[in-house]
Amino acid sequence: IDGGALTESSLTDSYFSTSFIGVNGFGSPVETKYPLMQRMTNSSSSPSLLNDSAKPYAGHDPLISPASSLFNDFGALNISQRRKTPNPTASEFIPKGGSASRLSNVSQSHMSAFSQVFSHPSLGTPAAAALAPGMSLSAGSSPLHSPKITPHTSPAPRRRSHTPNPASYMVPSSASTPVNHPVPQTPSSGQVIQKETVGGTTYFYTDSTPAPVSSVVFPNYHIYPPTAPHVAYMQPKANAPSFFMADELRQELINRHLITMAQIDQADMPAVPTEVDSYHSLFPLEPLPPPNRIQKSSNFGYITSCYKAVNSKDDLPYCLRRIHGFRLVNTKCMVLVDMWKKIQHSNIVTLREVFTTKAFSEPSLVFAYDFHAGGETMMSRHFNDPNADAYFTKRKWGQHDGPLPRQHAGLLPESLIWAYIVQLSSALRTIHTAGLACRVMDPTKILITGKTRLRVNCVGVFDVLTFDNSQNNNPLALMAQYQQADLISLGKVVLALACNSLAGIQRENLQKAMELVTINYSSDLKNLILYLLTDQNRMRSVNDIMPMIGARFYTQLDAAQMRNDVIEEDLAKEVQNGRLFRLLAKLGTINERPEFQKDPTWSETGDRYLLKLFRDHLFHQVTEAGAPWIDLSHIISCLNKLDAGVPEKISLISRDEKSVLVVTYSDLKRCFENTFQELIAAANGQL
Repeated sequence: IDGGALTESSLTDSYFSTSFIGVNGFGSPVETKYPLMQRMTNSSSSPSLLNDSAKPYAGHDPLISPASSLFNDFGALNISQRRKTPNPTASEFIPKGGSASRLSNVSQSHMSAFSQVFSHPSLGTPAAAALAPGMSLSAGSSPLHSPKITPHTSPAPRRRSHTPNPASYMVPSSASTPVNHPVPQTPSSGQVIQKETVGGTTYFYTDSTPAPVSSVVFPNYHIYPPTAPHVAYMQPKANAPSFFMADELRQELINRHLITMAQIDQADMPAVPTEVDSYHSLFPLEPLPPPNRIQKSSNFGYITSCYKAVNSKDDLPYCLRRIHGFRLVNTKCMVLVDMWKKIQHSNIVTLREVFTTKAFSEPSLVFAYDFHAGGETMMSRHFNDPNADAYFTKRKWGQHDGPLPRQHAGLLPESLIWAYIVQLSSALRTIHTAGLACRVMDPTKILITGKTRLRVNCVGVFDVLTFDNSQNNNPLALMAQYQQADLISLGKVVLALACNSLAGIQRENLQKAMELVTINYSSDLKNLILYLLTDQNRMRSVNDIMPMIGARFYTQLDAAQMRNDVIEEDLAKEVQNGRLFRLLAKLGTINERPEFQKDPTWSETGDRYLLKLFRDHLFHQVTEAGAPWIDLSHIISCLNKLDAGVPEKISLISRDEKSVLVVTYSDLKRCFENTFQELIAAANGQL
C-alpha cells in the first residue's frame, strides 16, 4: 500500500478501522495535569481492514477536562458510539514524559493511515508540544485490558520495546491559532503526532523528536501465512502437508461423512421400515437381532436395536434406540424425559425425544439421540480383544521375579485413564446437578469418538423402562440412591480400564485387581478407585473425587486446547479454497466455450482471448527443456492477484509465440467480470 500525501477528499474509511480501538481503559486522577490531546474510537473492538462498520471520524472534539474520579466518568462513556460533544466530567490523559509547559490541546481532523506527510489542523499551544526524546509508539492494546492500566504504568524503556505504530504524522503548530478554529497549514518538520494505546484508550500527542516516516504495507491479494510457531513445533510429523489439511484429520472427517450418508437397499432388509414417525432412511448401526430371538439385553432387560435415521422436520441425522415389544402404560415418566432433553454437555449424548410406534410390526418404544458418526463403544475399543486380559487372568501373583512393566503387560497408559476419568466425572457432575442419575455407566454404553473423546450414551432409558407406578407422586424419589450407584459404576469402569480386563471387576477378583493397580499405577488412582467402590457411612458426591484428580485436570485441559490449536491451524489452510474454486469455476465456464450467441469464435476474440492466454499462463507453462512446469504456488498466487485486481503487469504469449500482450491483473479482472456477467445475463434471459 503506497504512502503519500493525501487530501481530505481522498481519505477513506480504512484508517478508522485499522488505527482506533474502542474505549475501555481510562487514566487515574493523578494524571489530570495533562490536558487531553484527542481521542478517537471505533465501535469495533478489533481493528480490521475489512470492517465495513467503520465510519469516518467527522467533526472536532476539543476537550478541557476538569479533575474527576475514574468511577465517575465511567458511566459517561459509550463504547458503541463516538462522542460527538465534549464530556465535562471525563478525565482523559496523555502519557507522561513532558512538562506542563509542553502540553497542548489538539483539534483533530481527518487523517489517513497510509499517508506519510500531510496537512493537519493547527495545534494551538503556547509552546511546542512534544514528548521526551526516545518516546516511541506502542502497539495498540486490546480494549479488554484492565481499565486500571494508566499511562504512567508503562515507562519509556518498555514503550521502546513495543512494535511501532504504522504511521507517524508531521503536523504544524501555531501558538496564535485557537483550538476551536483549526486552520489547515503546511507540514512542519519539527513536530510529529504520536499515538499510544494504553488500556484500550488511544492517546495522541506531539513529539518534536525527529522520527522516521513509516507506513504499513499489507498484501493487496489473499495470501497464506506460514504455520503458527506454537503449532509448527508441536507437529509430530516433519513431512506433514503444509498447505492442506492433515491426511489423518481429512480421512477421519471423510469416514464420518460416509457413515452419516450411508443407506441400505430396502430389498435386502425388508424388516427395516422406510419410515418411523417423522424419521426416514433408517440404517442399522449394529446387527439386527433375529426375528425369533429370545435372549434379551443384559443392560435393559429388553431386546434392543439401533438405527441411524434422518428427521424430516429438520433433515438432521439422529440415532434411534428401539426397545422391542415395550408398551408404555404410564406417561408420568415423560417428566424425566423432559428433564433429560434440557441437558447439553460435551460428554453426554443428548436425548431429543421419546415416542411409541408400531412401524416395526410390533409395539416399540424409540429413544431419539444425537448422532455421532464414527463412534465406537468402550467395550469394543478396550475390552473386545480376547487376549487383552491375559496378563490379569494368567499371571501368577506372588512370584519372586516381580510383575512385568506396564508397557509390556498390555495395560493402558495412566494418562489415558485419567483423561477418561475427567470426562466421565464431568458428565456425572452435570447429570447429578440436574437432579437426575446416569444409570448407564457401563463400557457398552460409553461412546468413544476420535482418540479419547467420551460420551455417555442411552441416558434416560432406565428412567422410562423401570418407572414404578408407586412413584406417581414423586418420580425423583429414588434419584439419590441411583446417584450413589453411579459412583460405584464409575469405580468399576475405572478399575476395568486399569486392569484392561472386565474380569477385574468381579467380586472374587477385586483383591487381585487392586494389587495390580497398586503395582502399576499411582496412589491417587488407587485411592480414587477405593473411594468409589467402598461403602461410605455418608452420602457421597462426584465432587469428592476432584481433589484426587488434582492437577491432572489441567493436563487434560491443556491437551484439549492444544488439539484445538492444531484443528484451527488445519482449518486455516482451507479457508481460501472455496473462493479459489469459485474463481476457477467461473473461468471454466468462459474458456473454450464452443459457441455463444450463435458466435463460434466468441471465446477466441476480445476479452475472452485474454482470459484464454491467462489460462495458458496459469496451467500450461513449460521449462526450457519443454517439460511441463507445474508449480502450485504459481497457480494460487496468480489466481489471488486476479481476484484482487492488482496493478502488476504480466506477459501473455500466444500459442504460436507470434504475439506478446502485456496486461495488468486489474485489466484481466475487468475482462473476467464483464464476460461472466454477460454469460449470467444470457442464462437468466433463457429461463
